[in-house]
Amino acid sequence: MNGAANEGERRRDERLATLEARRAVIVRRGRRALLAKVLADGTATADDVRAAIALPDGVDPRCLGAVPGPLAAAGLIALDGYQRTARPERHASVIARWRLADADAARLWLTANPDVPDPPVPDGEVGAWLFPPGESHATAATVAGH
Repeated sequence: MNGAANEGERRRDERLATLEARRAVIVRRGRRALLAKVLADGTATADDVRAAIALPDGVDPRCLGAVPGPLAAAGLIALDGYQRTARPERHASVIARWRLADADAARLWLTANPDVPDPPVPDGEVGAWLFPPGESHATAATVAGH
């Protein structure tokens, strides 16, 4: 792999880590949804995760891009190919399809990582719980550099 590709992967991984850190509750829910879907049906896509997750107002769904990586790295899921999205707002883009790789490990992960309640919204500010106090409220697009 060339240096530009390595740099691109490094930047992607850094941005996904930032999204995960700032949206830990949402990303955990996405991972739970992905694992539940692959356990039930054998495969799942980002469309399945997006359909299962209610995002707070103003939260860009691209934060769910942080969902599959660690599950794949842990051997719970594996890439099963690509398909066109069914979501019209995604304009028929190509998305990854994931398959179940280890059902027992997936069930253990779900047990060890239960859903957690939303933190209280400080001062009635929508989406404020997504960011640590004192940090700017960047959107997923600005975090991802778009």
